[in-house]
Amino acid sequence: MGILVECPACRIRGGIKRKICKCGNKVQKAESKNYWIEYYLEGKRTRERIGMSKQAAENRLREVQTAKAEGRTIRKNKNTIITLGSLRDWYLDLSEVKQRRSFSSIKKCLRICVEGIGDITVSQLSKNRLELFRKKRLTEISKRKGRAVKPSTVNRDVSNLRAMLNKAVEHAKIEVNPIGRIKLLEENNVRERVLSQDEFESLHLHCPPSLKGIVLIGFYLPMRQAEILNLTWKEIDLKMGFIRLGGERTKNKIGRNIPLHPRIIEFLRTCPRPIDGGYVFGKSRRFNRKAYNKAVEFAGIVDFNFHDLRHCAINNMRLAGNDHFVIKQASGAKTDSAFQRYNLVTEQEMKSIKWLDEKSVKSGTMDTYMDTSTKTKIA
Repeated sequence: MGILVECPACRIRGGIKRKICKCGNKVQKAESKNYWIEYYLEGKRTRERIGMSKQAAENRLREVQTAKAEGRTIRKNKNTIITLGSLRDWYLDLSEVKQRRSFSSIKKCLRICVEGIGDITVSQLSKNRLELFRKKRLTEISKRKGRAVKPSTVNRDVSNLRAMLNKAVEHAKIEVNPIGRIKLLEENNVRERVLSQDEFESLHLHCPPSLKGIVLIGFYLPMRQAEILNLTWKEIDLKMGFIRLGGERTKNKIGRNIPLHPRIIEFLRTCPRPIDGGYVFGKSRRFNRKAYNKAVEFAGIVDFNFHDLRHCAINNMRLAGNDHFVIKQASGAKTDSAFQRYNLVTEQEMKSIKWLDEKSVKSGTMDTYMDTSTKTKIA
């Protein structure tokens, strides 16, 4: 009886003390090596794949040894019994998962993972299988967007898979998470596209009536698409000039008040308001992506999705001279890093950068600088 280590390169299993495999790979220094346990049951050699946790292998071996010494039936390793498909069904049925606003996205990600990796047992899941899944996923074409799947999408799939496995360990559905920690793929999904006022007016002009109000709010107010589509008349305070969202309506579950732009106030006053309130943009609250993409195309704008309007709103607030703490509060950005993703300093802004005048430096006076936009000295 003992613990074996699987070589990540050739998959040969050997003693835990071996340093170099027969293939020449240094097993001890390998990061993604898997552990097995070996024992004899009724004279027959039995091996169980445990995963990447040495401690889990030691615990399982100790459990087997104790059961044999006491003459008890050896309980099967849960990882060798349950499959990814059945584990997914159990996970999606949890009340804490069902109540999440991202439930449909979680369900989709796990479906893709199980279909891509296969409905194998948890013990068969390894980092090598996961890497093959990621490589294959990156070569696929997104049906909705018509382009190659991005690393950020693959990271979201893998993160949901890991969350499911960790929750299964917490609920004792499996013994251990077989893939442990995974280094996510490098992402480069920061959007660097904002509209000028003329471009927006062209986009707004080409939008159908059902989209004009949604796009107008998206451009002027730092709100997310779901926050706009689900906007109710009760949340609008025209007298004080605010939209007041509760914690159940925001992504970070923290309520916030968003000041209304004058153009938005004018638009809302022209909208028919039912006596009993209700939703501003109707009961369906669906975003017509096809109509929006057509409006973008007819406006002559390239590579601009609806969420980019949020970038425009936050960036325009900054250009208007508002304090960044005020903008963060209105947009709901929790951290500075999240806030910075929505701010794009253009070359036009860079042209107005100010330089210290060399003559003032030599003379010892530091209160004069050059304004490059006007080429004049400013005291």
